[in-house]
Amino acid sequence: MTIEQAQREVDQWINTTGVRYFNELTNMAILTEEVGEVARIMARRYGEQSEKESDKNKDLGDEMADVLWVLICLANQTGINLTEAFQKNIEKKTQRDKDRHKQNEKLK
Repeated sequence: MTIEQAQREVDQWINTTGVRYFNELTNMAILTEEVGEVARIMARRYGEQSEKESDKNKDLGDEMADVLWVLICLANQTGINLTEAFQKNIEKKTQRDKDRHKQNEKLK
């Protein structure tokens, strides 16, 4: 699935099954909540915090997909073509960082 296809599929789902988009500010709050759920798993599973028994069955991929879903909703609502935005972002990073990371002693 391409990013463009994902944007179309989310839009179709929202307009049929989901009835309508939540407003942008609500979706921003939901995005923050979903990122927090990813952070919780990461901190406990891969970081120094101990993982609670109730968190051990949490699906990191599913939580990341929740983040992607809400991000796509926000893009759709604000008229952002994520494919174009991502391509521009890669170009920006490539130009800005083409030598930066290679010269970073911390990464060697």
